[in-house]
Amino acid sequence: LTFTFSARMQIKGTHAQARMTAGRRVAPASRAVTCLVARRQQMVNAAAVVAGTDWKSLAQEMDHKGPLEIMDSALKTFGGDVGIAFSGAEDVALIEYAHLTGRPYRVFSLDTGRLNPETYQLFDQVEKHYGIRIEYTFPEAQAVQDLVRAKGLYSFYTDGHTECCRVRKVQPLRKHLKGLKAWITGQRKDQSPGTRMEVPVVQVDPAFEGLATGPGSLIKYNPLSNATSQEVWNFIRVMNVPYNSLHDKGYVSIGCEPCTKAVLPNQAEREGRWWWEDAQAKECGLHSGNIKKADGTVEERTADRDLWVDGQVAALSKAQVQDIAAGKRDKDIVAVLYAPWCPFCQAMEGSWTELADSLKGSSVTVAKYQADTDKDFATEQLGLKTFPTIVFFPKGRSGFVKYPSERRDAETLRMWVRSMAGAI
Repeated sequence: LTFTFSARMQIKGTHAQARMTAGRRVAPASRAVTCLVARRQQMVNAAAVVAGTDWKSLAQEMDHKGPLEIMDSALKTFGGDVGIAFSGAEDVALIEYAHLTGRPYRVFSLDTGRLNPETYQLFDQVEKHYGIRIEYTFPEAQAVQDLVRAKGLYSFYTDGHTECCRVRKVQPLRKHLKGLKAWITGQRKDQSPGTRMEVPVVQVDPAFEGLATGPGSLIKYNPLSNATSQEVWNFIRVMNVPYNSLHDKGYVSIGCEPCTKAVLPNQAEREGRWWWEDAQAKECGLHSGNIKKADGTVEERTADRDLWVDGQVAALSKAQVQDIAAGKRDKDIVAVLYAPWCPFCQAMEGSWTELADSLKGSSVTVAKYQADTDKDFATEQLGLKTFPTIVFFPKGRSGFVKYPSERRDAETLRMWVRSMAGAI
């Protein structure tokens, strides 16, 4: 994303030339013929390139290229058969890159009917700034009506966002992409570590079909794949690109209004989307340990072993927890209320051990309490609702503070303990 002075001048020259060409007066008939010939030539060129292209090899070859060069390649290869997907967030940078190539380009957006007012305002600003018309795509009215009448306006908070997204986003997107041979997205590897780390700069789309229909009929470009959020925002600011005002309010990843919220510093940006599902997916309900047998009776789930048997994690008895809850503590204590059979408790075994090791000899005791043996007590006295629950007991007074996040890596836990205990 760093331009040399000469590269910038070349871009400005190409940009200026494109503007001059766009401003020329051309007779309607000759312009129509010229456009038709150019359009046919683009289709021939695109078909020839696509037919003999090894997209995996091309992705490796272009992986070190910058966003501008990748964008130029996409527009050169597919001409009017490629569209830029614009969500109303920082992917506005894609439009600026397309503009800088001096080539014609198309932009489309999915209007789900649930976007933020600020997003609609950005659409208008972008159209005026670049002198373009965004191709808006809408969900089928009957499908939306059926969903809302059957489940209400906010069903996704209880049964997940998948169905609503399928009706309002996926189906309209699928329909629109069938009119294209390629599309360009703003996906980056750093947006959601662990789920988007494999984002090639160009690929055969594995999920959607294009104009020719059938598997392999659509190409997907990700020019920002190797860029970081900071690099994208530096580019947006330097180039004076219009952006969504929600970004100034702590929003990073922006989608539909009910499914988007601001994130805190150092949170992964996608944590602001469908956050309630992330939390549910990382906890065990209090009754998840009940197993229903074939005869209809229920028995408690048991574990093959206990957690944190050896090492620096202190095991608390019920009597000790009662005393601690009553305020009898001369040190800060951070404890995990756990159930050995809970997979999410098992998953944090390593990070909790690492936390205990790092705080050895400090003013904070890292402890555990097996709360599934007396859930009523833990619920009433410690606010237990799900496993695992992490609580901090400050020294010298009663009460406790519950850890509010589903992030349970050692570094995040350590930062939280320090914010509670101060110098340790």
